[in-house]
Amino acid sequence: MSKSRPASFPDRNAILAYIRAHPGKVSTRDIAREFGLKNADRAELKQLLRELADSGTIRKTRHKVAEPATLPPTLMADMVSRDADGELIATPSEWDEQDGAPPKIRIHTPRRIKPGTAAGLGDRVLLHVEPAGAGDKGPAYVGRVIRVLDRGKARILGIFRALPQGGGRLVPVDKKQAGRELNIAAHDSGGAQDGDLVSVDLVRTRTYGLGSGRVKERLGSLATEKAVSLIAIHAHDIPQDFSSAAAREAEAAEPATLKGREDWRDLPLVTIDPPDAKDHDDAVYAEPDSDPTNKGGVIVSVAIADVAYYVRPGSALDRDALRRGNSVYFPDRVVPMLPERISNDLCSLKPKEPRGALAVRMVIGADGRKRSHTFHRVLMRSAAKLNYAQVQAAIDGHPDDITGPLLEPILKPLYAAYAVCKRGRDERDPLDLELPERKILLKPDGTVDRVVVPERLDAHKLIEEFMILANVAAAEMLEKKALPLIYRVHDEPSVEKVHNLIDFLKTLDLSFAKGGALRPAQFNRILAMVKGEDAEPLVNEVVLRSQAQAEYSAENYGHFGLNLRRYAHFTSPIRRYADLVVHRALIRALGLGDGALPQTETVETLSEIAAQISLTERRAMKAERETVDRLIAHFLADRIGATFQGRISGVTKAGLFVKLADTGADGLIPIRTLGGEYYNYDETRHALIGSRSGAMHRLGDVVDVKLVEAAPVAGALRFELVGNASLDYTDRKSPRKLKGKSKTNAKTGAKAKASFNSDNGVGTRSKAGRAKPRKPAKPKQKKSGKGKR
Repeated sequence: MSKSRPASFPDRNAILAYIRAHPGKVSTRDIAREFGLKNADRAELKQLLRELADSGTIRKTRHKVAEPATLPPTLMADMVSRDADGELIATPSEWDEQDGAPPKIRIHTPRRIKPGTAAGLGDRVLLHVEPAGAGDKGPAYVGRVIRVLDRGKARILGIFRALPQGGGRLVPVDKKQAGRELNIAAHDSGGAQDGDLVSVDLVRTRTYGLGSGRVKERLGSLATEKAVSLIAIHAHDIPQDFSSAAAREAEAAEPATLKGREDWRDLPLVTIDPPDAKDHDDAVYAEPDSDPTNKGGVIVSVAIADVAYYVRPGSALDRDALRRGNSVYFPDRVVPMLPERISNDLCSLKPKEPRGALAVRMVIGADGRKRSHTFHRVLMRSAAKLNYAQVQAAIDGHPDDITGPLLEPILKPLYAAYAVCKRGRDERDPLDLELPERKILLKPDGTVDRVVVPERLDAHKLIEEFMILANVAAAEMLEKKALPLIYRVHDEPSVEKVHNLIDFLKTLDLSFAKGGALRPAQFNRILAMVKGEDAEPLVNEVVLRSQAQAEYSAENYGHFGLNLRRYAHFTSPIRRYADLVVHRALIRALGLGDGALPQTETVETLSEIAAQISLTERRAMKAERETVDRLIAHFLADRIGATFQGRISGVTKAGLFVKLADTGADGLIPIRTLGGEYYNYDETRHALIGSRSGAMHRLGDVVDVKLVEAAPVAGALRFELVGNASLDYTDRKSPRKLKGKSKTNAKTGAKAKASFNSDNGVGTRSKAGRAKPRKPAKPKQKKSGKGKR
């Protein structure tokens, strides 16, 4: 943009009016003469006309300018770029070049994106188009996507590796394209430097030899592993930058005051999070219930950051948050749903600082069942910022300077309340899977230091259970008030998956109790039967695969994994858009002030939002997983030829997928490398079986493998089986007789209980995957009776 123009200079609307009044092409000289512009002002006029032409507001040739041809109200267009605020820009698919450059159309993204209308760069769409407003300095037209007609050619992302003679090679980042490099000629490199992450258009493919590509866009440098998460960010189109309007709104936000709120500043709520957490959006407090009719009961209060106070429906912050759907957590960075001014400052429940919150006060009976609840909009002040290990150490008799004074008045009542709530959880009997959970620890340079299995403490379970109770209370309140909401739902396994599971269990001489409605307890009985046995990891994995995927929905069909009839996400509005919608609905239902859910919101509009944020959640999970794969592949790249122990984590017709015990890295053993005989894929047994020998490689088997190839950019590893690691299960009559290697290794196979508390319905990590540091694991010792895990 040019500098500010002289006061005497005509504004753009006056110049556009003159061009429109003269349908034939007019020249720059004609405009200058009309407005009496002298030589000193003509340079400014030329700059303004260039800006208008670049936005598509006018057509400009070398000497003449004219109003662009009028676009019809409905047309086909191609998504060609994004503007400075990240908005998509389209141009008509069909355009006569004799009319000059095609006009640009800024795509309006509504808060409610209908299925089939979410477009991206390169897509061809059907648009409804109308002229932009008179004061709009952007493109001449604004469009709304009616339908996506054709998805653009999948772009190829990769790392540019420069060659001494000029040009370079593209190393693809997609696992499926690993090893299929492209040649980039010098004139097609687009100025890319060695180590740049680039987007490439395929120019030519060949049956033999390398194909050719042309650099379309430079996306950033990956000179170090510290930037490896950039690959996933760009591969999955995860928005990184906030619009300028959203940034302005965030900076202009003021702290919440006591106006319209209850004063909870003297209630000693505390936050308990991972030690590296930057935002603290939930705080808890518990006390015995003094009501004589609830002897042995407790009162649990959960306060959640009042994000709805700052992020109002229809605002720029709201649009950006909906577009993201959720925060994305990588080992080296976080891509937040909201600007840091909101997430890490105004909505972070910092100790000793007043903060707005939406709180729920829940009365729990001695049997662990919730008796009643009330919601409140409050001003609170956290008494302390604590982490899980710190709290657990205090309870275990090792308080520090911070937890010491809090032990009797705050921490012990919290644990006493958890013991009460656990009775209700045990009676409810949610799905109880045992799954390993790992966390990557990085060095200062961003490379992998080590991979640990975080210890799962009662402190984690306490917070998890209180959050579940708060989420249930939110869903119940909104149903009682007959308001639409977004549920967190998890369907029961399909009939087909249950039948497959039953067939599999028969191969282990295990029976699945059928009859009546399907319940998590039926799966838990199977899991209990193999507890501590060699078959335990195998059965846990197969039961997990039989489950549906949790999602968001405006229609309630319950949460199977948690064994709950109604469930909504209320406890993390900083990082999940679903929770923000629930907060707004509660504010509207209870008349709690500003930031309420608009009256225009219906089940239909919320269904569209639910579908969209379910997709963004899956996108985030995939991006996080791929980044971990790439980091570990970098970590192992210099250990080609080394031998590792792992378990078979997947069986396909293409071969065996193996997860290494010490790092959790996944890699493939191609079926062609298994031996000198043909292997048949047995879907029921989840196994590859030798056609001559009957040797079986089965899901869950412990194997020794040699690393033969690593592709760090794609996060791909290739293994070979070491020795005769196959097992024959065909003659086994009991899980206790299953042969294999030793039970879960105490060092590398420690487990963390997966629960269906929030994020994915197939086992979730608190705070969207931010795992907690663990103490060195102690070797397992057999105990009689029940013992702590």
